Amino acid sequence: MLPASIQISGELLSGAEVQDIVESLREDGVRLLSVRGCQLLDRDFGLVCGAVAASSSLAQLNLNLGVVSGMGRTRQLADALKTNRSLQSLFLHGCPLMDLGLVVLNPALSIHPTLVCLDLGDCMLGDEALGLICGMLPPDGAKSGLRELSLSANPSISSKGWSRLSIAVAHSSQLRVLNLDYNNLGDQIAGMLAVAVASSRTLEVLDLEGTGLTNQSAQVFLDMVENYPTSLRVLVLVENDISPELQRQINDLLSEGEDDEDRDASSLLPGPTSTGALRPIRDKYHPIRDKYQPVRDKYQPLTWLPHSNSTPPVVLLTSGLGDSLLAETEM
Repeated sequence: MLPASIQISGELLSGAEVQDIVESLREDGVRLLSVRGCQLLDRDFGLVCGAVAASSSLAQLNLNLGVVSGMGRTRQLADALKTNRSLQSLFLHGCPLMDLGLVVLNPALSIHPTLVCLDLGDCMLGDEALGLICGMLPPDGAKSGLRELSLSANPSISSKGWSRLSIAVAHSSQLRVLNLDYNNLGDQIAGMLAVAVASSRTLEVLDLEGTGLTNQSAQVFLDMVENYPTSLRVLVLVENDISPELQRQINDLLSEGEDDEDRDASSLLPGPTSTGALRPIRDKYHPIRDKYQPVRDKYQPLTWLPHSNSTPPVVLLTSGLGDSLLAETEM
């Protein structure tokens, strides 16, 4: 039997429900486990973590919205991650980890052999935690690292911390998606990120929604995409003090770059039957991504998206961006 998905949101989990989850995990019957916003006893959380450690089928674990609610649970999760060898995506958005929590999780996260997607949005992180996260973005020639990283709504991180992240992004050999929405970045940090994007050979998506940017930042990004080759396909600039005209110009330039790549790829093909060999289309799982808003939480439903190669570049005028690589290794 193929592994299934267990998705429960915002409920009080009974002992019987927890036992069903634990048994399914231990029988390798679960591919995706999401208990976002659920309440369960500490003892039951420990049972789930023990089953996560033993599972060889679990690829995505969603504990968003406060499920990891204290240091005891953080340690239990860290112990589970040290043993687990299958997890590809971990979502902890809205869990009050703080720097100390990341210190506890970091040894397991940094050596996990398959983890490629990590959401640490709204986790009350500071510069110490961000320094550890930078270690998960190794440079060329080093170990494999994260491909998707979400750090939304962590306002305690300083300019020094964001500067360090910019350097790590510039040299990362893996990172494709970076979500920094609703952080206090400003034009100075945005300029550093533009340099990082120009240096990166892999970064395709950058979310800067609601980060205190002005037309000054937009002009820097416009100059970058106009004058330098880049892998960037999606740049999110909504909820900033940036003119629609500048956003449109950036979007047009990104779109032109994608069109050129499509034409170059087509010119190499001897016939239409070879397209799949050069540009395979893979279904990628689009996870629930808890998008922070000052007034209310904003959620995304579960959908299936085509491979990133088939997605046109755009400066998003709506939010809710996320792109996991759950199916990357199995297709």
